[in-house]
Amino acid sequence: MADPVVELDEMVITSTRSDTKLKDSPQVVTVINREQIEQQLKISPDASQVLSSLLPSFTPARQKLSSAGETFRGRAPLFLIDGVPQSNPLRDSQRDGHTIDLSMVERIEVIHGASAIHGLGATGGIINFITRRPTSNKFDQNMNVQVTMPTSEVGDDTLGYRTSYGLRGSQNNFEYSLGLSYEKQGMFLDADGREIAVDNTQGDIMASRSYDLFGKLGYWLDDNQNVQVQVNRYQLDGDNDWINIPGDRSMKTPATSTPGHLPGDAPRNRVLTTSAKYENYDLLGTHFTAHAYRQKFEAMFGGGTFASFQDPSIAPEGTLFDQSQTRSIKKGAKFTFSKDDLLDDKLTLTAGMDILHDMTEQELAVTNRSWVPETTFKNYAPFLQAQFKPVEMLVLNAGVRHEKAKLDTDSFHTIWSTNKAGGVDVEGGSPDFSETLYNAGVVVSPLSWFSVFANYSEGFGMPDVGRVLRGIGTPGQDVDNFLDLQPILTDNREVGIRINWQPVDFEISYYESDSDLGSRLENIGGTYFVRREKTEISGVETTFGLQANDDHRVELSYSYIRGRYDSDDDSKTDTDLDGNNIPPNRLLANWNARWTPKLSSFIQASYNFDRNFDEPEGKNEVNFDGYTLVDASLAYQLPKGTVNLAFANLLNEDYFDYYSQTTNTLDERYFKGRGRTVTLGYSLDF
Repeated sequence: MADPVVELDEMVITSTRSDTKLKDSPQVVTVINREQIEQQLKISPDASQVLSSLLPSFTPARQKLSSAGETFRGRAPLFLIDGVPQSNPLRDSQRDGHTIDLSMVERIEVIHGASAIHGLGATGGIINFITRRPTSNKFDQNMNVQVTMPTSEVGDDTLGYRTSYGLRGSQNNFEYSLGLSYEKQGMFLDADGREIAVDNTQGDIMASRSYDLFGKLGYWLDDNQNVQVQVNRYQLDGDNDWINIPGDRSMKTPATSTPGHLPGDAPRNRVLTTSAKYENYDLLGTHFTAHAYRQKFEAMFGGGTFASFQDPSIAPEGTLFDQSQTRSIKKGAKFTFSKDDLLDDKLTLTAGMDILHDMTEQELAVTNRSWVPETTFKNYAPFLQAQFKPVEMLVLNAGVRHEKAKLDTDSFHTIWSTNKAGGVDVEGGSPDFSETLYNAGVVVSPLSWFSVFANYSEGFGMPDVGRVLRGIGTPGQDVDNFLDLQPILTDNREVGIRINWQPVDFEISYYESDSDLGSRLENIGGTYFVRREKTEISGVETTFGLQANDDHRVELSYSYIRGRYDSDDDSKTDTDLDGNNIPPNRLLANWNARWTPKLSSFIQASYNFDRNFDEPEGKNEVNFDGYTLVDASLAYQLPKGTVNLAFANLLNEDYFDYYSQTTNTLDERYFKGRGRTVTLGYSLDF
C-alpha cells in the first residue's frame, strides 16, 4: 500500500483554471488521489458510491444507473472529464456519474459550492475526473481482476466480475496512455438474501455489463509546446432478464425481482467523448491552452404502458407500449491565457473564453414520437480571474465571467398525455440570457499551519429544459416568454478555517447557497415536475485527519445541511426541501493502517442521521430512518502483485435507501439497500 501521507500544501488544483495551490483556495476543495480511488474500487466500482463514501455533503449512493436524488450540497454538481462537461442540463438523464470507468482516472478534483469557472451547471460544485497519463519516462502497465459475491447466497446470477488493463509511457517526444475495462454485475441481494428490485425504467447497474476504452496520445513540439488527442468510449447495457415486483410501502414490504424478460430494449448508457488540446507554456510570456471537445451521449430508458406514453389515436388507452431515449451532442472549446509573474511574482492573471454548443432531444422510440423537441443551447463566456499575494500571509482572489446564452427551439406539438386531449401546440422561439457572474475570496494565514478563508461565488445553470417543455399542457404558450426556462443563478457564500499542524489536519466551513428562482423537482405520482421557486440552502462541513504515525491514519468528516423553498410565492422560504434535493446529515470515518511492509487494512463507516421533512399543509410529513454502513478491506503484497479481500456493508445492515424513503412514492421503487458482499481481487503493476 502506498504511504497515505499527502503533502497538501503544494497540491495544485487544475480545475480552478489558474492552477491554484490547495492552501491558497478560498473554497473547500477535496482531492481524491489514485490510492484512494483504488481503495474504493476494491469495495465498489460505482462512482456515485465512491463519491458518497468520501464526500459527506454528497447524497448516499442509490446503487442504480440513475443518479436521481443524488445532489452535492443540495444542488446539482457539474461532472467533468479533464475539463470536458459530462452533465446534460437541457434534458438531465441523471446518469452523469456513468460516463467513464474509474480505472482510467488518476484523481478526482472536487470544488465544493457554486462556481462559474467551467460554465453551465455547477450550482452545487465541480467534480472533475482527471485521467491517467505517464508520470515518468518508463513504460508502466497495470492490470486488475476481481470477483464479487454476496455472503448470503452465491450463484451464477449473483456473481459479479471485473477486469481492467492500462499502460502508460513515453518515447522520444511522444507520450501515451491506454485503458481497457470490462465489468459484469450480478443481481444484488439485501441483508435478508432477497433479490433487490431492478429499476426496469430508469436503469440499473446490477444485472448489467459495461465496457470502457480510453486512449490518450500527446506529442511535444518542443520544450514548451504540447499537443494531445484523447478519446473515451463508455457503454453500460442492462441484461433485461429480471422484472420488478412492486413492494408495499404501507406494510414496509420492499420491492423485489423475479427472472423474466420485458419487451423493448434494456436501459443503457452510450457515451463517446473526444478532445484535442494544445498547450504553450511560453506564448509571449503566458501559459496558453486551447481545448476543443465533442461528446455524443445516448441514454435509453426502459419501456412500459405508462400513462404519459398513451395516445388513443395510436392504440386503446392503457395498452400503448413505448420507451424513451435521450440524445445529446455537445461541442465546445476553451481558451485560457495565464501569466503568473506580474508585480514581482505577486499577481497572477488568468483570462479566457469558453464556447459551448449543446443539442439535446428526447424521443419515444417505439412509436417514433418527439417527446422533447430538438433544443439547441449556444453559449459563450469570456472570463478574467486574478490572484494577488501582496505578502506571504495574504491571498486575494477575484474574478468576473460574462455568460451570453441562447436557447433555440422550433415550434412543436406535445404528446397526447400532457392534457389528455391530444396535446397542445407550442410556439418555438429563441430566448437569450445574459448574466455577469462574480467571485471574490480571501485567505489569511497568520501562521504557517493556520489559515482563515472566505469566499463569494455565483453559479449559472439551467432548469431541466426538456422536462419543462414536454410538460406544457396549456394552449397558447410560446418558448420566448416562458418563465420556467429562465436560468438558475446561485449565490454561494462561505467562511472557514484550515489547520495543517502535523500530525493533525482540520478544516471547517459554513456556507449559504441561495437562488431567487431556483429549480426544485417535485414527485407527483411517480412523475417529476420542475418547480421554479426561491430556495435557500445552508450547511456546515468539517473534516479532521490524524496521522498517528507513518503507518496509521484516521479521518473523520461531517456534513450538516438544511434547505428551504418558497411554497406560496410570497418571496419567503417556508418549507423544507425534500430528499430529492437535500442529502441527510452525514458522518464519515475511516482508518488506513499498514501492519507490515506487506499487509495493510482499511475500514470506513458512514452514518446517515434520521431526518424529518416539513411538508406543505395537507401533505403527510416525510421521515427518514437513518442507517450506518461499514466497509473493510485487507491487502497483502505477494512477490508479484497484490491480493485484496474486501467486504461492503460488513455488518449486513438491513435498510431502505435514502431515495426510497424520502423521494419516491411508488411501490415498485421501494428499494432495499445491498446486503453484505465480499470481493476477492488481484492487481499487478509491471
